[in-house]
Amino acid sequence: MENKSNFLFVGVGGQGILTASDIAAQVGLDLGLEAKKSEVHGFAQRGGVVESHVRWAPTVGSPTCEKGTVDILVAFELLEAARWIDWLKPGGTLIVNDQKIVPMSASVGDAVYPEREAILEALQARAGRVIVIDGLGLAERAGTTRAVNTVVLGALSALLDTPPDVWEQAIVRRVPPRYADINRVAFQLGRETVE
Repeated sequence: MENKSNFLFVGVGGQGILTASDIAAQVGLDLGLEAKKSEVHGFAQRGGVVESHVRWAPTVGSPTCEKGTVDILVAFELLEAARWIDWLKPGGTLIVNDQKIVPMSASVGDAVYPEREAILEALQARAGRVIVIDGLGLAERAGTTRAVNTVVLGALSALLDTPPDVWEQAIVRRVPPRYADINRVAFQLGRETVE
């Protein structure tokens, strides 16, 4: 089991980032560790930036990570991964959902959304390991596009020395009962992309 971990979940409002970080914090507690979480979701309902820090350790001081100390950056959108890459510690791991959500500044013509390859090249130059997953495609296979966050959690869980059933139980407790089976499938598909 991981004794100490710093995670940063980032993306765009509506992607389930806060739910995913709630589940990750709960997993830390279920593993017998202290877990703290902090989130910023200002204009999230309007497609704005969402960030959520989750920290596990025997004792956790601050709920937020410092820049350059994040063990695993969990990005739900490509450009958000690039915006937050400096928070990753040297040699840290990045999980990025291969999804492009064009911000308002680019859709009205004031800015340009970079090419996918340029973003991935920049991410690979900075991170020790980059894991790109098709969260949206895998969520569709599971039965609903709303399960992207569960797919991403499955990928994250595969990187950690933690029992998968602890993650599944935390997910099932958090999602509406009618979506439990879909989320179990989504979680497993996310794990399989990394294992």
